Amino acid sequence: MQLQHKTVYPFSAIVGQDKMKLALILNVINPKIGGVLLRGEKGTGKSLTVRALANLLPEVEVVTNCPFHCDPKNHKDLCKDCASKNTNNEKLPTNKRAVSVVELPVGATEDRLVGTIDIEKAIKTGEKHFDPGILAQANRNLLYIDEVNLLDDHLVDVLLDAAAMGVNFVEREGVSFSHPSQFVLIGTMNPEEGELRPQLLDRFALSVEVKGIPYKEARAEIIRRRIAFENDPHSFVTFNLEAQENIRQKILSATTLLPKTKLSSDLLDLITQICTDFAVDGHRADIAMYKTACTIAAYNGRTDVTEEDIKEAAELVLPHRQRRQPFEEPKMEQQQINESIQKWNNDKQPPPQNNDANNNNNNDNSQNPDKPDNPDKPDESTEEQVFQADTPYAVKSLSSNVLDDIERHGSGRRSKVISDSKRGHYVASMLPRGKVTDLAFDATLRAAAPFQKRRKNVTTPQQQQNAFLIENCDLREKIRETKMGNLIMFVVDASGSMAAEERMSATKGAVLSLLLDAYQRRDRVGMVVFRKNSAELVLPPTNSVELAQKYLTTLPTGGRTPLAHGLKLGLDAVESSLRTNDIPLLVLVSDGRANVNLYGGDPVDEAKNIACKIASKGIQSIAIDTEHGFLNFGLVKQISKTMGSKYLRLEELRAASIASAVRTQLLHDPSTAPINN
Repeated sequence: MQLQHKTVYPFSAIVGQDKMKLALILNVINPKIGGVLLRGEKGTGKSLTVRALANLLPEVEVVTNCPFHCDPKNHKDLCKDCASKNTNNEKLPTNKRAVSVVELPVGATEDRLVGTIDIEKAIKTGEKHFDPGILAQANRNLLYIDEVNLLDDHLVDVLLDAAAMGVNFVEREGVSFSHPSQFVLIGTMNPEEGELRPQLLDRFALSVEVKGIPYKEARAEIIRRRIAFENDPHSFVTFNLEAQENIRQKILSATTLLPKTKLSSDLLDLITQICTDFAVDGHRADIAMYKTACTIAAYNGRTDVTEEDIKEAAELVLPHRQRRQPFEEPKMEQQQINESIQKWNNDKQPPPQNNDANNNNNNDNSQNPDKPDNPDKPDESTEEQVFQADTPYAVKSLSSNVLDDIERHGSGRRSKVISDSKRGHYVASMLPRGKVTDLAFDATLRAAAPFQKRRKNVTTPQQQQNAFLIENCDLREKIRETKMGNLIMFVVDASGSMAAEERMSATKGAVLSLLLDAYQRRDRVGMVVFRKNSAELVLPPTNSVELAQKYLTTLPTGGRTPLAHGLKLGLDAVESSLRTNDIPLLVLVSDGRANVNLYGGDPVDEAKNIACKIASKGIQSIAIDTEHGFLNFGLVKQISKTMGSKYLRLEELRAASIASAVRTQLLHDPSTAPINN
């Protein structure tokens, strides 16, 4: 969807956010850098800045009436029609147009993104005609993806291919087509709504953490400028014309200077030194840092890249590539970059010969051995404790293919389902059950083909002008398949009995392992914790598994065991999600020694009654029994049988065991029956 040009807030009037503005400008000077991801809080001007950037850029020359906005001077990147005319020495008519922001909506279909066949023209003329999509509009423009972390995976795959190759290849419904699709990729996201797929994250060359400005004076200036713009947009824009033109001329100058910019072999060695110290995967970071440093030098009016340019480039290239696991806290990037540069400078100098300092350090260490920890032991019966989680393990892929005839919506990377919209891959066709909203053109043509000769003999002269005659009985609708995540609802016992033998550490480690897998598979997770006299939904179903991890890390243990409260709240949370067609799995972790009632009856009987309701709803579940010792009541086993769940004892409470149980339970989900054609 191409955004309409209205009176746009001037780029030069945006207060602060210098790093975000620099990253955007560098990409329009040198689109080969590879795009920028703007991560940050809501209301920090990310979308405003992107739209202001397009309004700042100079006009570009394009081939008139070309849907791909081909550059008449760049013969190697012309579309098929323009290239054919150029080969035949036909003069390409040209005109100038403004660079625009082309937006990819989160709910866009694959047809809308890559383009599709023009059905009306095909029926009337019998010719295959390609109807361009968003990737065609984006050529030589800015492709803007708001909330990029919420984009469907199948669209991400197509988008990544086009961004990497600069060409959109279309193979669908008998159509084989390609066209140039070179664009500046700009994504924005709020991390609170879930993290981005690592495959897409690495494709963004640059990343900027955007935060609200904390200074009173700057915040007041933002308000003053915004109110002035809203009261009189024309006067405000006019006031900033000179500043806008200065930035525009600087961009044009940098674009001209960029091909002459050089980076020495020593500084190339510095780039590899920094990337090695950061242990980034692959070589995309090295290449992006090289291009970014050269562009920074050109933007500053220089042809020689400096050490400071490398440092500034590293601060844009490395932040989103630094973290190796989803739950690791980010480190101080700037400090690490400075340490790498210092190490590189030291390696260029002769090493010092004096080792006295090292010897003294060794002596100091030998004279001051570490003292054993001797913390005060808390009273488990009266004080709360916070246990550290065991190290999480990598979890093998869970699989739950729900290929029944129930149409579902959602997104993820785990369970195959039939899509209820135009999103997803076209896998088959069917007779329509009402008005056709997603026509399977190829299947419709196949159904109509045997009857063409007979229909031509009985139709009116006007109908005979059509190359192909289609009737309602020929129409076929597409069946689309997509993947969606599961909802894993953890119901965790945090009562005082869980502190025995540090069972909570093993529990936290196991849950973290499943959260790691959920992060990779884009599952939704939720968490109910019960302790003392009630249960609490500490994390409603969300895609942000990091919120679950942060709460789990600091979860205190202590108090009584209101098991019925926990099961009831877990059931309520799952039932709410069933209305959105999630595929739920409830995971109970407890010793079963319920001693707090919910409705005034026996606490254990109440827990069993709620477990029976969970089973009657067809909700898949797993029960982890943490009870241990000589006196064993077997209450969790009884609840598990009533709930119809998979049962595991405490000694099986390793992350791999729980993960295996979840895999087994999902694979034996009775709703996973295949479609019967």
